[in-house]
Amino acid sequence: MSDISELERRITAALDRAAQAMDRLGVVGASDDGVDAAALADELEAERVANAQLEERVRAIKEKQETMVAGLEAQVARLKGQVESRDGDLSRMRAVSEKLRQSNQTLREANASAVADPELVNASLQTEVEALRAAQSADRAEIDDILATLDPVLKEA
Repeated sequence: MSDISELERRITAALDRAAQAMDRLGVVGASDDGVDAAALADELEAERVANAQLEERVRAIKEKQETMVAGLEAQVARLKGQVESRDGDLSRMRAVSEKLRQSNQTLREANASAVADPELVNASLQTEVEALRAAQSADRAEIDDILATLDPVLKEA
């Protein structure tokens, strides 16, 4: 950002010098006191070239900055999507874990009263399998995120 400020300052200075040269050129045209009009015209042209070069550099810096901002915005959008996906996985895991705790509590109570209910055992095992699947799904999503992050780095290397 300081490059842009510096270039703007230099452009302004160049325009001021060009205006001064024009003023001197106007004075020379009105009086013949020995000032070389050709030298002033050359100086003015040199200032115009310098000004054009500075404007081109400012444009190039601005384009680079816009490209960088667009890339960062895309990365933020991707990361935001990953966070939202993680939130969904986490919510699912919490719900399944709560269901598993309830199922295990019911199974413990049934076993404490010496009543073995095969449906409670089956429900508990199904809930545990569902919890394992939810954990595996969350782990897989995390691995995919890590691979997606490493992929560009590995391609550069």
